[in-house]
Amino acid sequence: MSISIGIGLAFVAMLCWGFGDFLIQRSTRKIGNWETLFVITAIGALVLIPFVWKSLPELFMNSDRTGLWILVTASTVLFFAALLDLEALRRGKLSIVEPIWSFEIVSAGFLGFFVLREHISWMQFGLIVLLIVGLVLTAFRERVIRKEFLLEKGVMVALVAALAMGCSNFLLGWGGRVTDPILTKFFSDLVLALLSGGYLLFRGRIRNVYRDLKNHSALLIPMAISDNAAWIAYIFSMSLVSIAVATALSESYIIITVLLGLFINKERLQTHQKIGLVVALTAAIVLAAITA
Repeated sequence: MSISIGIGLAFVAMLCWGFGDFLIQRSTRKIGNWETLFVITAIGALVLIPFVWKSLPELFMNSDRTGLWILVTASTVLFFAALLDLEALRRGKLSIVEPIWSFEIVSAGFLGFFVLREHISWMQFGLIVLLIVGLVLTAFRERVIRKEFLLEKGVMVALVAALAMGCSNFLLGWGGRVTDPILTKFFSDLVLALLSGGYLLFRGRIRNVYRDLKNHSALLIPMAISDNAAWIAYIFSMSLVSIAVATALSESYIIITVLLGLFINKERLQTHQKIGLVVALTAAIVLAAITA
């Protein structure tokens, strides 16, 4: 039963991230990258305080500091991964950078296998590979894959960002198992809110956040809810099923993002994107079925 719930939560994360990323893209264009990061994490930390305040003293006073160090490391890696994501988007085009983010699955699954000794069947492994291929095809919006793809602006930064984000995903999943998924999410939100808020304060832009929340609440509040719900569902999912499977299924949010662009922004899909959608959806459904 717990495995089925874990699979279901991975799909919840997929749906929430699909809508969340669609709204995040709009938010960064309206208020900026750092402001968006601060709004998401600050709202997440504030909402979760009532659920974790009794657990916080134990986290710091426990003689076994394993959980605390995992959460500190996860939050630090997540912060730098987020900065690398922003830098990749600044340097390169979304259509070039986004397909590379699928390699978070490889990074998180690799660490799950070697650090936590998680094992998946050969059929699951094959389906995950097929899913990654489908996601890359779906996210790649250019008409032609050129030989100079690796030389495109932002590609190498995006690759490092994907590996770093996969590492932070693994650490958050591990932290959710050692401590508690809600506490893990709160801790990472708190650290990122303090760091991004400190940067905005240093640059004299923190006062703009209240104005932005007031003027763009219809965009920012649903964005924060969607993104935080996705992370909570994802961390819970990783505590119930293998990190590789949970990450593979939740990373399929790229499918939702592309479909939203198709139906809302009236974007046109290339032939290889249509093939990728079919491949990714089929692989995700079969992977979920054989795992559950």
